[in-house]
Order: sequence, then C-alpha cells, then structure tokens
Amino acid sequence: MDSCYATQRLMSLIDNLDKIYYCPLKSNRLVDDSGGVKKYQKLEGLKWNELELASGKIIKIKGFPRDKKVRLFWATVSTNRTEYIATNDLNYQSTDDVEFEIQTRWTIEEFHARIKQLTGLEFCQCRRAKIQKNHIACAMLVWNHLKKMANVMGKTIYQLKHQLSSKYLVCELKYPTIKMTVV
Repeated sequence: MDSCYATQRLMSLIDNLDKIYYCPLKSNRLVDDSGGVKKYQKLEGLKWNELELASGKIIKIKGFPRDKKVRLFWATVSTNRTEYIATNDLNYQSTDDVEFEIQTRWTIEEFHARIKQLTGLEFCQCRRAKIQKNHIACAMLVWNHLKKMANVMGKTIYQLKHQLSSKYLVCELKYPTIKMTVV
C-alpha cells in the first residue's frame, strides 16, 4: 500500500484479519524505538546501527494501541530513493526480503498506472457490475495484446500506442471520416 493508506485504522483492520502488510511510512511520522523511555520522534531522526539496517527495528507508532508494535525497515527502493517500510510481521528479519516485497508492489503499481493510461480503463461509466467486469476484462486483454506487440517490435507500450494514434490522426487529417463544410 502507499504511505497515504498507512493509517492506524487500516493497519489494525489488516491485523484483525490476520493478514500481513508492508507499507511505507512518511519520514515525518512520529515513532518510538526506545520502548517508552524517550519521547516520540520523527522517523527521519531515528538512529540505525548495522544490525538494525540489516534486520529492521521494532517500533511503536504514535496513536497506535500501547501494545501494538511493528517492525520498521529502511529499504532501498531504487538507486536514488529509500523508504521506511513498516510490517506487522515481527518475525520478518531481512531487509532484502522486504525490498523484494516492495519491488513486487511497485510492479503492480506500474501495471495499474499503465493499464489506466493506455486502455481507458477508468472511463467506464456503467453502473452494472457485470458490464464493469466486462470493461475491465477487455481493458486487460487490450493491455496484454499491446504488451506482446511492443515486445515483438522492441518498443515500449507507450511508443506503440503513440505510433498507432499518430497513424490514425494523419489518416483522419488527409481523409476525414466526417467532412466539415464552412457555411
């Protein structure tokens, strides 16, 4: 999930369903890693030793129940970006495993962004669930076909769609389907 969804209410709901979450926390989130000895401090102000960098640290997030702890990791998301990742799986002990989970999440995020941008997925105005499911299924089929064609042609799906749109526009400008007359 994104950091905007990392609320106490949603994280507790996931806990109550006996599910595991991995969510990035914003660097200004107030946390305690001292077991209640010190005041809450911003995530960005935490001190990390080598062991904690490798296996995370147990913290309490401000506003959570007293006994609710999470394991916090400082994970590398890309070459120029790191994130604070919290999980309710206190047994998780490897930053590498958490980074793998985050990369998986990012792959899903990219898929959602691309399918919306390239197929018109979000433009369905139907109210009936069956029609919405059909629209989503068609959008996924289009995306899969675009992805296969792009791989065969050695292009990105954005380049392929732009190429298709450009050809259509040029054709319409030369030979308009609807002819306009000036009166």
